[in-house]
Amino acid sequence: MSGLPHSNAVAWPVEDLQRALEPLLAGITMEVMAEVDSTNSELMRRIRQGQHAPLLLVAERQSAGRGRQGRSWLSHTDPQGQPHAHASLTFSLGLPLQRNDLSGLSLAVGVALADALHPAIGLKWPNDLWWDGRKLGGILIETANQGAHRFVVIGAGLNLSPPPGNDLRNPAAGLQQLLPDLDAPALLTHVVRPLVQALVRFEAGGFAPVQAAFAKRDVLLGKPLDCSDGRSGTGAGVDARGALLLHTAHGLETVVSDEVSVRPFPHHALP
Repeated sequence: MSGLPHSNAVAWPVEDLQRALEPLLAGITMEVMAEVDSTNSELMRRIRQGQHAPLLLVAERQSAGRGRQGRSWLSHTDPQGQPHAHASLTFSLGLPLQRNDLSGLSLAVGVALADALHPAIGLKWPNDLWWDGRKLGGILIETANQGAHRFVVIGAGLNLSPPPGNDLRNPAAGLQQLLPDLDAPALLTHVVRPLVQALVRFEAGGFAPVQAAFAKRDVLLGKPLDCSDGRSGTGAGVDARGALLLHTAHGLETVVSDEVSVRPFPHHALP
């Protein structure tokens, strides 16, 4: 699904953002689409078709957005079930990233987004932004190899307002509850340059330099946790490669994000 050109209802600062990002990512372009199945899927298709220059792709609506481990992440819908533009920001950034070890990249991206937005925003390992015990958004990272080059696609979905019919098991929040004047273009402007700067730093130094910053926003620290692989224990932060540390009955163990999912025990809400 190739999507449609963006609508004229909202003014996106395409040229301004391209100029701001060019010194950091030479040759970067930005594109806004009215609707697409998934910005990550669209960029992965383009990379396979030979699109190798950095590209920032924004979708006003997503019809088949994806989260971690195959979960869906859809744009908000109206009462008729149609995707509703501008109640959230969904975008993906595709770029060549030649660092061999990408461990902790989703955490570094989360730190960059949270630092750009508000001190009250927490991070839930490995890829969610939280506030007031509710999810504000998520991050999805995918990679593609083309010959000797590795390309990374970093997708982000951020709620501006809480979705209607909020799931009580996985409650959501909206950034406009923290920043009332924020709209989708302003939100993108707030986060995209800090995000690119964080990626440049990550390529040079990995996750370790960001470990302390993540710890300050870690909403799982000290919380009883239940892992999908059957392990349980208490969150003890993350190590220098971004693996979750878990205090268990057998001692300190590490949990890797591509192996398991983690959630707090139902009777222990996040802060």
